[in-house]
Amino acid sequence: MKGNYLVIDKRVLPDVYEKVVNAKKLLKERKVKDVTEAAKTVNISRSVYYKYKDFVFDFVETAQGKKVTFNMMIVDKKGVLSEILNYISGEHGSIITINQGIPMNERANLTLTVDISSLNVDLKTLLDDLGKLDGVEKVDFIAME
Repeated sequence: MKGNYLVIDKRVLPDVYEKVVNAKKLLKERKVKDVTEAAKTVNISRSVYYKYKDFVFDFVETAQGKKVTFNMMIVDKKGVLSEILNYISGEHGSIITINQGIPMNERANLTLTVDISSLNVDLKTLLDDLGKLDGVEKVDFIAME
């Protein structure tokens, strides 16, 4: 495996990592005056903050690639794919590839690769909003370049 990075769902990690990310966000947004206040606000020690601050990042912070691939489970009904493509286009994403599996049990697997270099929203918002569209049952992030 290349590199030193993994994408891990935060639900399987100790909450200390998310607290460090939250402290960094408070500092970045100037909602606190210093590291001591940020650490106290999120209920961690300053030493924990300094130990992990350069090693944990919010997904949105790191999502600065040009292309992203994600997988979706969609309902096999008229207009679902069109609504997905229109939403992505409306946010200035550019579809690079579309791969839709043969529908089985009224569901189809859809894999999209999208150029996100001109996207109006952050990647997390894009994926969350896609998951809310009618006929979309599941959206999973696969890769980014």
